Amino acid sequence: MGHAEFQPLTGFSTWPDNVMQQRADKFLKLCKTRRTVREFATTPVPDAVVESCLKAAHTAPSGANRQPWSFVWVKTPDVRQQIRTAAEAVEEEFYDDLASDEWLEALTPLGTNHEKPFLENAAVLIAVFAEAWKVHDGKKVRNYYVSESAGIATGFLIAALHHAGLATLTHTPSPMRFLGRILGRPENERAYVLVVAGHPATGCKVPVISRRAYSDVVFTA
Repeated sequence: MGHAEFQPLTGFSTWPDNVMQQRADKFLKLCKTRRTVREFATTPVPDAVVESCLKAAHTAPSGANRQPWSFVWVKTPDVRQQIRTAAEAVEEEFYDDLASDEWLEALTPLGTNHEKPFLENAAVLIAVFAEAWKVHDGKKVRNYYVSESAGIATGFLIAALHHAGLATLTHTPSPMRFLGRILGRPENERAYVLVVAGHPATGCKVPVISRRAYSDVVFTA
């Protein structure tokens, strides 16, 4: 593919130490308010808001700059109903037959089950696909760090949606092959995650949980 051209870095801002600290603390405070929500209102969200969040996700770094992701913003009610039906069938099999007792015990405090009404009720449903390879100049070209890149882009998307004032949920029924079939995605893509977003329902509740201690997850070397 040849060598990329390089140019001066522009548009990047640096800040004094005290301003950096203020900005870091402000972002931390925002992140602490994000919770996984399963009860959504049907209140619509402006398309322009979702578009800006998707554009933010598309700025994520990726292995060899291959950008191995696709985002399918599912708007059609019939398609959303098909996704819910397929997801609930997969989830019912998981809860009834596939999940180990240990796994089910871990999920019990969160109150989850095979029913996924948010796939139809929430204002926004976005399917993220990871692209294993692509065709370039008539040749099949492998992508690199596909899962890692799709994961970073998904993280950007979740952060952008939360920053915009929307509640979010990540849903990963397994297997998710039905998503590619329903949404007509090409063979080089695999379903990565469903991102659900919207306004929380009135009276929405979330489980009381705690985070691991900072000292248990952050180390210096």
